[in-house]
Amino acid sequence: MDEKKKAGRYQRIHAQLKDLLTATRNREARMATIVAVLHHKMEYFFWTGFYCLDQGELIVRCYQGPVACQVLRKNTGVCWKSIIDGQTIVVADVHQFPGHIACDSRSRSEIVVPLRDEGGHIYGVLDVDSAHLDSFDDTDARWLEKIVALV
Repeated sequence: MDEKKKAGRYQRIHAQLKDLLTATRNREARMATIVAVLHHKMEYFFWTGFYCLDQGELIVRCYQGPVACQVLRKNTGVCWKSIIDGQTIVVADVHQFPGHIACDSRSRSEIVVPLRDEGGHIYGVLDVDSAHLDSFDDTDARWLEKIVALV
């Protein structure tokens, strides 16, 4: 998908989510809605979901796609790197990422966006996988950061 078309789609998704997320302040409900919209509107999203910290463990929450790893091994993989570094991580080829956690062997590229509370503390991540190499770029990062801020 070309960058202009992708940015336009994200802009429409962001506007739709802003309207949808007025029904409740409940984080789980908001995360579930975000996952559903993203997963069904972005054709290259193979797995879309949230992992949240719970007593020092990174536990899967709402997601769409194949069965997920329920608990991610501590300080390993893209999700933990995003939490540790405090920033969005884009991986063009997950098989080249040291310590990648393969919940599904069909995943080829990934983007992970930190999820922050009102005080700016990270309490989880949005994790999106694609079955294709090099699916994610700065446009995805920029818009997914805006969308995650809606939680």
